[in-house]
Order: sequence, then C-alpha cells, then structure tokens
Amino acid sequence: MYDSIGKQDKEVSDALAGEEAREANGLELIPSENYVSLAVREAQGSILTNKYAEGYPGKRYYGGQEFTDAVETLAIERAKKLFNAGFANVQPHSGANANMAMYMALLEPGDTVLGMDLSHGGHLTHGHPVTYLAKIFNFVRYKMKDVETGEIDYEEMRRVALEHKPKIILAGFSAYSRELDYEKFVAIAREVGAYAVADIAHIAGLIAGGVHKNPFDAGFDIMTSTTHKTLRGPRGGLILVRESEELAKKIDKAVFPGLQGGPLMQVIAAKAVAFGEALQPSFKTYAAQILKNAKAMEEVFRARGIRMLAGGTSNHLILADVFGSLGVSGKEAESILDSVGITLNKNVIADDSRKPMDPSGIRFGTPAITTRGFKEAECARVAELMLNALEGRGDAEKLGAIRAEITALAQKFPIPESFTP
Repeated sequence: MYDSIGKQDKEVSDALAGEEAREANGLELIPSENYVSLAVREAQGSILTNKYAEGYPGKRYYGGQEFTDAVETLAIERAKKLFNAGFANVQPHSGANANMAMYMALLEPGDTVLGMDLSHGGHLTHGHPVTYLAKIFNFVRYKMKDVETGEIDYEEMRRVALEHKPKIILAGFSAYSRELDYEKFVAIAREVGAYAVADIAHIAGLIAGGVHKNPFDAGFDIMTSTTHKTLRGPRGGLILVRESEELAKKIDKAVFPGLQGGPLMQVIAAKAVAFGEALQPSFKTYAAQILKNAKAMEEVFRARGIRMLAGGTSNHLILADVFGSLGVSGKEAESILDSVGITLNKNVIADDSRKPMDPSGIRFGTPAITTRGFKEAECARVAELMLNALEGRGDAEKLGAIRAEITALAQKFPIPESFTP
C-alpha cells in the first residue's frame, strides 16, 4: 500500500511499515482506538484531499463542488439515520473541535457549563483548567457519588445546577465505565433552563449498534462525538442536533466560518463510508460483542482481586487501580504491557493522589480486539496475560513467554480489511 512512498521517501515509508507491523503483531486495548476498514483508508487517502470546499453542500465559496457535495450529503444523511437525528454536521476535524464549536454556538464568554470531573471520568474538553476553553467559560463539576459502583451523584448535580445556573449540562466521559441516566440529566437541564448536551465520543458505536441508549430518546438537544473509537471510522468529529433547526444553524455557523476553514473532504468521504458500514446489520453484532468481551475481562480482574473503578463495566472500557492492587503505577504498567505487545494507557482514578503523568490506574477496552474477531475466551486470556505480566514484571523469561503468546494470538486474528459482506 505504500509503494509510491517507498520509492520517494524511505524514512516515512519505514515508519509506516513499522507501525503496520506493530499493529499486526500486538493487541490494541486503548478504548479510544480501533481499526478501520481498507475502504475507509482508501477514502481518507483519496483524491478529495486536493479540493477546498468551504461552506456546506449547495452553499460553497468555490466552484467545482459536484462530488464534494455528493459525498458530504451522503455522510450527513447516514449520520442522521444512525443516531435518529434531525440535523448533522460532519465537518469537525476532531471531537475536541466538535465540542469547541458546540460551546461557541450555545454560549457567550463567561457562561457556565456543568460537566463531569476529569478524575471521575470526564474529558479535557469538558473544562479542565489546562485548556483554553476554561479561560473563556466557567466550568463547574459533578462527580460519582460512589466510586465503587459508579453511581453519579445526581442530587449534588441538581444542587450545583440550581446554584450556578449553567447554560449547558454536559453528559459524557472518557474514562467512565457505566451508563448514565439520561432522563435525570434532561430533568435537571429543563429545571434550570439549560441545554442538555451529550458527548458520546466513546460510546457512539454502542449507541449506533443499539446496545446503549440514545440520549436523543431522553430529550437531549445536541450530541457531539468523534467518528473513530467504537464507531470505527476515521479520526474526526461529528455534531448532531435532535430537532431544532435554529440550533442546527448556530452549530453550522460555529463550525464554519467560526472555528474551521476548509473541511477535510477526504476525511468526510471516509466518514460516509464508515457510517455506511455502521448501518449494516453486522455492526449490531459487533457492538454487542464489545460489551460481552469487556465483561469477560472484568470477570478475570475481579477474580484476581484487582480493584476496578465503578466496580466493573457496562460499556467498552475498564479503569483499574493497579497501584492500589498491585503496587505498580499506571505509567510503569503501561510500559510493562507495551513490552509484551499489549497497548493501553495510564489513567488517573477518582481523586487520584498520584500525578497525571504517573497515575494509579490503567484504562483499557475491547473495541479494537473485537474488530479482529476476539470473543469472550480470547479476551479472558488477554486479561490473564496482562495480570501475569504485571505480577511477574521482574521476570524477563516470563515476560518473554507472554510476548510470544500475544504475538501468536495477534497473528491468529489478523486485522480485517472489510466489515461488510
């Protein structure tokens, strides 16, 4: 696939070949990563990369838009169908951009947003102090009521909402392993006159596959998302509006010209392909298997006495306290597992006493290995090997044997090129 690059630029070609071998011979457990089909990769590397297309279908600033309009319209209509949305904007370059555009559309500088605390599972774009967003808007937080069960403190959420009168109440997360009670979010939002917004970046594929509830069914106004992760598309963003044409127009203006210039039409083409894949019946089977596989890994961790935040998982990811359970930091655990061919990420746990770059936890999930065809038995074995590696971290011979087993398992389940019949 890299013949032209190999002839022209060996250094880049070597890096791409190395990454291809790494992915093929190891296991990807980062819950925000996945493998895309060859069709998605071809679309993302297509001739549309040549074309500027500022504006929207039928309302472009440059000529020559017949085929860009066709591709973007396909992506919009497929996204609407997937999520039962009235309107969709497929132009955001990332999930962060999607959230930024949503804030710009709904808020004035100084307005308040109520979102999940980062250490309890939230995302940087939900108002972490290190982001520029936190200099523009006022963010207040809600947390879990019980970190051992994952129960959200909805009473405290309501109290904070009544006190601070946020313009947006944001449901969403990057490291939370349970489902949210969307009806309670909407009830509180309506009581204080706020917009109910769901950031579904991590669970978009679970919603599209029908194994998680759709926030629109509970009355949410807007959903933002990435298009990769469980949705298994190219890296990019997406904004969905349930029914308000007025909100949709505000979102469109915030994305362009408010935040971005020319859309990445080659990525939008790849989004259209991925949305088409997610509309196939086989995607529902895939989404259901993600949950089964995560449960299989949870059972191993519980049997081995490893503390899991929220007590386990109801979605695609697990957040484990390896420092408290095994005396190994998240940073060290990430490094050890990387050495045996298992890729995941270090992660803070609720109210972590350790620093974010060397936290107490690890975060891992099943979207990518499920794409490769793993079922419960294989996922349980991977969980066992993870813990064997962490417990035997000083034993080079044991780690070598684990690395060999992981490689053999990866080669038994090659990354598929197609997801549709």
